[in-house]
Amino acid sequence: MKPLVPSYGVTARQVLGNPRVWILPTVLVGVVSFLLSMLYMGGILNPRTDLDRLPVALVNLDRGGAVNGHQENLGAQITAGIAATAATDHRTDWQVLSAEEARDRMASDKVYGTIEVPENFTTAIAGLATTGQQSPPRPVMRVLTNPGAGSLASSFASTAAQQASHQASQQLGQKLTEAVHAAGVPTSSAAALMLADPVTVTVDVGHPIGSHSGLGLSAFYYALLLVMSGFLGANIIGNGVDAALGYADNEVGPWHTRRRAVPITRTRTFVVKSTMSLALAALTSGLIMVATIGLLGMDADHLPLLFLFSFCASAAVGLGVQAINAAFGGLGQLISMFVFIVLALPSSGATIPLQALPTFYRFLAHFEPMRQLSDGVRAILYFDARADAGLTRAWTMIGIGTVLALILGFGMTAYYDRKGLRRLVPEWQQPGADAAGESSREGKSERNEEGGEAAVSG
Repeated sequence: MKPLVPSYGVTARQVLGNPRVWILPTVLVGVVSFLLSMLYMGGILNPRTDLDRLPVALVNLDRGGAVNGHQENLGAQITAGIAATAATDHRTDWQVLSAEEARDRMASDKVYGTIEVPENFTTAIAGLATTGQQSPPRPVMRVLTNPGAGSLASSFASTAAQQASHQASQQLGQKLTEAVHAAGVPTSSAAALMLADPVTVTVDVGHPIGSHSGLGLSAFYYALLLVMSGFLGANIIGNGVDAALGYADNEVGPWHTRRRAVPITRTRTFVVKSTMSLALAALTSGLIMVATIGLLGMDADHLPLLFLFSFCASAAVGLGVQAINAAFGGLGQLISMFVFIVLALPSSGATIPLQALPTFYRFLAHFEPMRQLSDGVRAILYFDARADAGLTRAWTMIGIGTVLALILGFGMTAYYDRKGLRRLVPEWQQPGADAAGESSREGKSERNEEGGEAAVSG
């Protein structure tokens, strides 16, 4: 009577006791874990320390006025003084602009915040120096934020602008106090305190975005959905096609099947997988829009353009993954994970602005896909689909990435086919195998099982 559970001769303990079983997984898992830790954490730990030339606009609307008998423009002096600090403090790139230029750069994601000096600034300051009121009106400087640039980028710009404005106010206060004392104008304690720090700094939104925009993060997560759907979809398609063509096992729980191998070249297999990636990119792009915009209510305009961009972006990622997998085989999934996920996320500039990233990540941002895709989605969602807000660059990089993927995929598969490097399958699976071959396979399988213990222990 046959036992209910067949004995295959090799135990789990024998397999685990073989060092060769451990070597490759241990090395790969260790290296991947170490690199993930270095790459992910290395880009976020010191954003303020790494901050370099964060773009902030300076706008002077002041018309000037008489101060102590002299015609002056204190707004121009303040903006020039703030801009001059860039020579010694590289963290902020102060850009002296007109009001129209500042609005345009805010609307195209070129500057992350603005300091605006109002028209009557000099007149209001001069009034403080001559008034005897207990509570004279205070001049105002406005800090305008740009939440579409990202919550952290806008926060950095707002903080830098407020600090610069308060510092300018205190420097101006010293001059006012000295002028009042020299003129012998009597001042109360409250007036003296106001003279020491005369300017009120207000913070307003300069380029508003919708309330359902995740504080400027919805573009990043939307782009991440596009990358993940292209990446995961390509791997699922690759495994599914290999199983359908008989080049991989298909296991679902206790069920295991393997089809007879289909005679097909590597190039044609790449065509099949790439075509399916293109087709399913349209499906996933539509479903992402239905889920995020239709069901969750994410703020979004230019929906036809958003769908077209989403499809092209996800398709480009899918083609890239298929090309890498075709070129490197089983190792391709790990390589594509580093290209499209591991290196792409910390260099995207979407959660932490590029100006606050270490130099290595800024270099990666020139070509890593997440930066290009998040810029394109951000331009569509927050900046009225302006070409100069990053959309043109995004389209360009999608096109370049697609061309490179096709060159790599077709180039490598054609090379393998010319060299006769066909995908190897067991002899019994070769086309034309007969019943005798099946019996032979069973016999070989039994003999392999009997000799398995020696192979594992050896």
